[in-house]
Amino acid sequence: MQNGERLLRIATYNVHSCVGVDGRHDPERIARVVAELDADVVALQEFTYPADVALEARTPVVLTSLDRYDFTLGPTHARNDHSFGNVLLTRHPIRDIFRVDLSHRRREPRGALAATIDFGGGQLHVLSTHLGLRLAERRFQVRQLLEHIDARATGFLAVLGDFNDWLPGRSVAHVLDDRLGYAARRRSFPSRWPLLALDRIWIRPVSAVRTVHVHCSPLARRASDHLPVVAVIAPP
Repeated sequence: MQNGERLLRIATYNVHSCVGVDGRHDPERIARVVAELDADVVALQEFTYPADVALEARTPVVLTSLDRYDFTLGPTHARNDHSFGNVLLTRHPIRDIFRVDLSHRRREPRGALAATIDFGGGQLHVLSTHLGLRLAERRFQVRQLLEHIDARATGFLAVLGDFNDWLPGRSVAHVLDDRLGYAARRRSFPSRWPLLALDRIWIRPVSAVRTVHVHCSPLARRASDHLPVVAVIAPP
């Protein structure tokens, strides 16, 4: 609560397969960064976990110290020994889950992980994603996201993730701005010297947003090549 408002903290974080800027694979370090965020909902991208973990798993995978969260997995591709993709962590009950295929032609498989979350009598639709590196991919993927929103995500909504959107004059983010309201740009990549605002959070209605900031603790600067972005919102 703040000034009588009930607030939610929503975060997005590309964890780079839990490999830090020092080259160390250290999932526990990523878990400590997530704990620093103290967020109600956290969307992770580039998350790697053992291939034998069931898709329906809800307990912490790899980040075992985060046992206060429910985990929802959204793999985009698999190897012989591991899966890779999106993960959603939440402190609140999950009502529905959808996995949206955003793969474009022969490019790297991509996807979005969507969930409806119950919180204190209200609902929040969350759509987390990691878009492709090429402009044509991102245009296609944004259209797919908007189709999902139109079909399933009425009302209170968070769209967040790594949008790989940085080229002036060639941005696809303006399409989401037009539909959902402007999302603040906060520089989050690379983590040691942030120059690009790749990681974004859109909230509908935009009037619910109280603050948006980059979490740049010393630990976060080492744990991944991206910094987490956090939005504090007041549910309508």
